[in-house]
Amino acid sequence: MSSGELLKLARWCRWMLAFVFIYHGLVPKLLFLSPVEVQMVDAAGLGLNAQILSPLAGAAEVLLGLLILFGWFGRWPVLAAAAGLIALLAYVALFTPMLLIEAFNPVSTNLPALLLCVLIFRLEQSAES
Repeated sequence: MSSGELLKLARWCRWMLAFVFIYHGLVPKLLFLSPVEVQMVDAAGLGLNAQILSPLAGAAEVLLGLLILFGWFGRWPVLAAAAGLIALLAYVALFTPMLLIEAFNPVSTNLPALLLCVLIFRLEQSAES
């Protein structure tokens, strides 16, 4: 496979990973604060206000999605996304494990997004070789 084809595949993966972060930052956090988001913040027991924290997290997710989409800062945003996906999955498993068996849970959303991170790294590295 040519380096151009590898980069095209990597670009598709970037677009999809960016979509995941932009959508999950925008819709359930900024536009319509999801009760599940509030539940997750409250479950930590730190007394943080979900009405403030969730929209801030949503804005950060949208920003990360844009960084991934446009390739700004190379693969660092993809690495940050992978770390965030793993950390969020661990957080849910620790603080709200009942969400792991719900529809569209962090297992079924984070693991495919994590695979996109791996694909982006591998495809872009292979294209550079």
